[in-house]
Amino acid sequence: MSTVIHTTAIVEKGAQLADGVRVDAYAYIGKMASLGRGTHVYHHATVDGRTQIGENNEIHPYAYVGAPTHDLKYTGGVPGLKIGNGNTFREYCTVHTATKEENETVFGDNNVLLAYAHVAHDCIVGNNVIMSSQAALGGHVMLGDFTNIGWSAGIHQFCRIGKYSMVGASSKTTQDVLPYMLADGNPSKVRYPNVVNLQRHNFSDQQISQIKKIFKIFYLSGLNKTQAIEKIKAETIMPDLRDEFLTFADSTSRGFA
Repeated sequence: MSTVIHTTAIVEKGAQLADGVRVDAYAYIGKMASLGRGTHVYHHATVDGRTQIGENNEIHPYAYVGAPTHDLKYTGGVPGLKIGNGNTFREYCTVHTATKEENETVFGDNNVLLAYAHVAHDCIVGNNVIMSSQAALGGHVMLGDFTNIGWSAGIHQFCRIGKYSMVGASSKTTQDVLPYMLADGNPSKVRYPNVVNLQRHNFSDQQISQIKKIFKIFYLSGLNKTQAIEKIKAETIMPDLRDEFLTFADSTSRGFA
């Protein structure tokens, strides 16, 4: 598989392109960028900064991957961006490098960012995440695996969105969203377990029933956080579901939606 670079594309000296990389017309690849096998940079897209991209990624027209941080605390150096395999960045997406030189913004594998989605500095995006059009992450946001961020939703700096959860369209999220939950509104509030997403990823009826039980204890019982956690620990709940939820809950610094 050969590397194909259009004659009008600009690939700066120092850029590393593996076999099978394709760079289309008028695209720009910066001197510190590294692109893995099978990655396709479409026309007019930009890959810049100290950006390491894995295999079989798609960067669509006018996307800007590896943009400098917006963080006013930036004091120099060359912070990084690391992207795994099989990710898709659609038109006009912006993905920023970290703020400090020793840090990186990080993506896992098989994520899809639709048009105009924005990922700020120092974010950590897991695997199999979907960000809809115009969704935006502030700095230092963490998205767990299999999360969905709806159209035009905004996630405040330092918030965490737990595995298999969803933030609804146009929501403003200023606190953590616990795993398996669906948050919606302005400000967003957890409404119910994210049942549709759980079903799509082959959670059994028993697993979903136990997640509903966790939801009722944590959100509807009238208990405070400490009491709810102790009650969940005392209930007969599958250890993997219980531990994922409680580990996340115990480690929050912003509180919960």
